[in-house]
Amino acid sequence: MASSRDGGNFPPQRQEKQPGMEPVMDPSPQFTSHDYKPSNKLHGKVALVTGGDSGIGRAVCHCFALEGATVAFTYLKGQEDKDANDTLQMLRQVKTPDAKDPMAVAGDLGFDENCKKVVEEVVGAYGRIDVLVNNAAEQYECKTVEEIDEERLERVFRTNIFSEFFMVKNSLKHMKQGSSIVNTSSVTAYKGNGKLLDYTSTKGAIVAFTRGLALQLVEKGIRVNAVAPGPIWTPLIPASFTEEETKNFGMQVPMKRAGQPIEVAPCFVFLACNSCSSYITGQVLHPNGGTIVNA
Repeated sequence: MASSRDGGNFPPQRQEKQPGMEPVMDPSPQFTSHDYKPSNKLHGKVALVTGGDSGIGRAVCHCFALEGATVAFTYLKGQEDKDANDTLQMLRQVKTPDAKDPMAVAGDLGFDENCKKVVEEVVGAYGRIDVLVNNAAEQYECKTVEEIDEERLERVFRTNIFSEFFMVKNSLKHMKQGSSIVNTSSVTAYKGNGKLLDYTSTKGAIVAFTRGLALQLVEKGIRVNAVAPGPIWTPLIPASFTEEETKNFGMQVPMKRAGQPIEVAPCFVFLACNSCSSYITGQVLHPNGGTIVNA
């Protein structure tokens, strides 16, 4: 398999629309592994994962379900319908006996009203939210800052960082002491990326948001942390880059390969689980293939 965990390049490929579709990727991203051994870390918890239909989000949902959580996730209606249905089927197959059936909720999370509706639907079904994962994102290449018009800038910021504010704002009233929030940042927030300027800016904002929110919620007993992945093989990649860039994706890191979603998802499990990370808040984990950053 190309770009397996033993290394290697990807076949050249390109998708024309964001956020990309997982079924047409070659090879398919790895959202699970025989090496992953669940141990009931999230038994009885209700988790809501934004952008959970594919990529890192799908792997997080899968691991959460294996760990005993009841899982809801969001997706964009229309383009992501197949990915969402596939993920739902996978979660139904692995959910533990006492977890409730998983749920997929459609919504453009760049707007407060939509986030409110998503939260209300999840709470209406499950009664509460114990773990919130803010993972939804989009990205576009640019050569210069002049290429980024106001419409695009607003769109990327709405999806990547506005959504996190809105999801937290609407979820907090349904969270209690011992709950956990995990945000998805990126290695680009630490080392920069000239070709993904607006995306990189949002990921830096997510780091600052995580740190500030952690201080704000510490007295409520709600922990807030983030994960900053390096190059990970997800639908965003062929939907963002040229065929040649996709072919060599991930080769620039010390491990000389892209990571797979299943190599990132356990970070979210760790940060969501109180028995694993009860003394950790305002921090960022870095599954990035060996890139050294000022964490």
